[in-house]
Amino acid sequence: MPKIVIISGSPNASSRLNGITQYVEQQLIEKNLTVDLITVVSLPPEDLIHARFGSPAIVEANKLVEDADAVIIASPVYKASFTGVLKTFLDLLPQKGLDGKIIAPLFIGGTIAHLLSIDYSLKPVLASMGAKIYVSGVYAVDSQINRTQEPNEAPVFEINEELTLRLTETVNELTRELALRSK
Repeated sequence: MPKIVIISGSPNASSRLNGITQYVEQQLIEKNLTVDLITVVSLPPEDLIHARFGSPAIVEANKLVEDADAVIIASPVYKASFTGVLKTFLDLLPQKGLDGKIIAPLFIGGTIAHLLSIDYSLKPVLASMGAKIYVSGVYAVDSQINRTQEPNEAPVFEINEELTLRLTETVNELTRELALRSK
């Protein structure tokens, strides 16, 4: 059975990006696919900052990526690029750690002005790591996801219909690519 790992580069536990990753993860699980989630900010900060390649947490996260057939890279956009915490983790992956993986980028920003951040900031980094196979990425804007949160409760996300359709299309494209590989 194909394995998928979602790498979330959000530094914020209540980020609207979590609404996107939760939706995609649920869609993949409903298709009986194995999905693991790496929330980069949950990794030990000292291991990330000091590039401790041998840290048990980093080794475990890297193993999830190594074993995956597909990698979903999710990040909010800050200053026209993906987050620094995501870049810190990507730096700890093996040099060709994405070779042969199907990649699906999922970005969210405050404005459509940074739409090309996937192509101009993320893809060159991923290409240096061997990434060559991409399905359609999704760039969302904050206004497409409504976030509500009661005190002491986890946030609840409501994704608008247009974004839901685009996310579903990406999930379907990803599952088709995985099915082609398993033949």
